[in-house]
Amino acid sequence: MAMACPNNLLKNASRNTICTAFGIKISPDTSIIHIAKAAGYDSLFIDLEHTSLTIKDANQLCITAISAGITPFVRVPHQCGFGFMQRVLDLGAMGIIVPHIHGIEDAKKAISISKYPPLGKRSISAGFPHFEFAPISTAQLSEEMNASGSTVFIMIETVDALEAVDDIAAIPGCDVLLVGSNDLASEIGTLGDWDAPKFISALQRVGEACKKHGKLMGIAGLYHRPDILKKVINEFGAKWIVGAQDVGLLLQGGKANSELLRSLQDGGLKKA
Repeated sequence: MAMACPNNLLKNASRNTICTAFGIKISPDTSIIHIAKAAGYDSLFIDLEHTSLTIKDANQLCITAISAGITPFVRVPHQCGFGFMQRVLDLGAMGIIVPHIHGIEDAKKAISISKYPPLGKRSISAGFPHFEFAPISTAQLSEEMNASGSTVFIMIETVDALEAVDDIAAIPGCDVLLVGSNDLASEIGTLGDWDAPKFISALQRVGEACKKHGKLMGIAGLYHRPDILKKVINEFGAKWIVGAQDVGLLLQGGKANSELLRSLQDGGLKKA
């Protein structure tokens, strides 16, 4: 039996098209998965780092996503432990997003727990949502999971990681270099100045490392600057593009609707 859900990031990248991601931060309700798919997203950024979502919430979201054909990727908390990271992958995540990387050793450790031999040392188990819990051979499990069921996203959001980006990109099993725009900008001293040459140069440096070593570039935190995203996609080669999260979209949409309703009263906008 083949994996139940295609890895839309890898599939789209093979066609030289971007893979869009919807962020989930506050909603454990699986209805959000179908809303994201109906909205046209290809994948999910399920955040367990800056959120109250639990590993059980992630489990249910991932299972629903796999059934719906929208690829679930999960960001784990900083220093959560290898056991937690492995559980996230076992429970249905098709990729793990690892924050606060400070160099090649951090990246190698993340890959080691995420990939089966020969790429890593992940423990063999059985009964995976990725295959709709059907029994499969360990050989098939290892091969398919390493290839498309355990995409490793190494976040480039520290000065240390940026300086070592070429070496990190060269590591076997490192699939995606994901720029965390806010943290990276904060570390290099350009937070808030998204047009700063130093920040744009950092994005270009990540893109060049990805192209050199045949890895994918991802970008998060810049959905409010489509002009920069366009440059990152078309010039630097980014393929995984993280959009807004559920909380931001609800607030944005709610505010627009509230202002629209108030504008209907003669005299324009008035607050109660």
